[in-house]
Amino acid sequence: MDIILIAGLWLDGSAWDDVVPGLTARGHRPVALTLPGQGDGDASATLDDQAAAVVAAVDAAEGRPLVVGHSGASTLAWIAADARPERVAAAALVGGFPGADGEAYFGHLEPRDGVLAFPGWEPFEGPDTADLDADARRRMEAVVVDVPEAVVTGVVRLADERRYDVPVVMVCPEYSPDEARAWVTSGDLPELARTTHVEYVDLDSGHWPMYSRPAELADALATIADGLR
Repeated sequence: MDIILIAGLWLDGSAWDDVVPGLTARGHRPVALTLPGQGDGDASATLDDQAAAVVAAVDAAEGRPLVVGHSGASTLAWIAADARPERVAAAALVGGFPGADGEAYFGHLEPRDGVLAFPGWEPFEGPDTADLDADARRRMEAVVVDVPEAVVTGVVRLADERRYDVPVVMVCPEYSPDEARAWVTSGDLPELARTTHVEYVDLDSGHWPMYSRPAELADALATIADGLR
């Protein structure tokens, strides 16, 4: 199965380099995306440009792909499910949740001088980074890129309610499946509260398992894809 991999803010397709071999070994075809404005040097890129790139990858896939969104890019995976509900086999959301129609893509940090730069580790100290040793942090720091302001301030647009019939698997790293399940049932995650099929997978890691637990993440994603064949 084709597995489309979308890293969150500040990361390009190389974030998945240590995950790809495990997926390939299980017989899947990983497609790690480098999004417009997030590793390709296009400072004018918008959220719509990124969404179009993900949808294009879905259209180019063999069969119906599993679309994996990490962190904020969970919203991009969900946008793809909205745009191509008949083509997306499932959306796997790793450490993130889909935004709703009309919401800003990412409003937690303020862009400066037209970009949102990686803010360093201080805002993420705690469960997010507890399993990132010094080497993993250095490897991430070496590849992080600024994200154009027009991406992070872009408005999420969703239009096709058939997206709610696309299966969702929440891969839970720095929080537990029980916590995620409670957020959904309480209505804190309205898009997922309306989704007809949501599963939860525990992953003992922080927020960036592609750097701290790549083999475990690959195994989790491959197992999800195996269940969709």
